[in-house]
Amino acid sequence: MNYQVELVARAFYDAEHEDCLWDGEAEVIKQEFREYARNAINLLHEDIGVLLMALERAAAEEHPERSRAAA
Repeated sequence: MNYQVELVARAFYDAEHEDCLWDGEAEVIKQEFREYARNAINLLHEDIGVLLMALERAAAEEHPERSRAAA
């Protein structure tokens, strides 16, 4: 679940802060977006699978070295 929360939180952050980087953001801000992500996941229930698959693909395209390391 933490991986899912992180993916959704980062997507929300990136959508709102196009000129900033998630990795350099303060932990307080990251926690705020993680809470948004938890709420979205809880609201979507079963429908979250489609969203997570799209976010995982986008993350893999953005950072191809991560997907190779996970394999």
